[in-house]
Amino acid sequence: MRLFFTVLCALLFSRAAAQRPKPDMIPSDSGLITLQPVFHGSLVIGWNKQTIYIDPHGSAANFAGLKAADLVLITDIHSDHMDTAALSALKTSGATFIVPQAVADLLPARFRKHMKVLANGESLTEKTVAVTAIPMYNSPENAVVHHPRGRGNGYVLQLGGKTIYISGDTEDSPEMSGLKNVDVAFICMNQPYTMTVRQAAYAVLSFKPHIVYPYHYRGQNGFSDLNAFKQYVQQGDPALEVRIRKWYGVR
Repeated sequence: MRLFFTVLCALLFSRAAAQRPKPDMIPSDSGLITLQPVFHGSLVIGWNKQTIYIDPHGSAANFAGLKAADLVLITDIHSDHMDTAALSALKTSGATFIVPQAVADLLPARFRKHMKVLANGESLTEKTVAVTAIPMYNSPENAVVHHPRGRGNGYVLQLGGKTIYISGDTEDSPEMSGLKNVDVAFICMNQPYTMTVRQAAYAVLSFKPHIVYPYHYRGQNGFSDLNAFKQYVQQGDPALEVRIRKWYGVR
């Protein structure tokens, strides 16, 4: 029975790994940066022998075959970003967690041993990775807003001379529009929680990352139109590269 269970788990993990898109490689001043789409708002970044999990969410099978985390960045308290079940199932015991205060207040104690709290606008360098917390929020600000200002963080990472922006759940904001010299951006677009396709395209055109990945694009009414997003962006600036990847092949 134990052998059957072991074989079944191996088959499920192999299937999940096979469904996952291959990582993209970005050259940097100190080796390749790997960008691995995982699921919804989750991705894994590898660089300089460091493995960074962003909002690990869903089944542990989503992460089958990937290296254990050195850093875990969490953007917000919602369960598709702060997923304690996923964190418990993954190899995170040796990782440093970088989180906003709202996440720190809710995470179970077992994840707080190596935790660094960043407020909007604050920065730190951990394990050779420079991290800056960028405000992520909806407007207008009111009692029912999905993402109030100051609660969650988007993140800017500096890796080997490259700048990577992870939007988290946000609308287009002055803080996003004011970003400079971004090489790679991961941009959300799902209603009613974050941005419409047009909002996301407008935001991208305002700060012009060299490469943009639409992610976190499933909303209440299904998937956002990624081809329309790509068309809007490239009509506005043909030099910007939009990379569409499959984020929903595993669960």
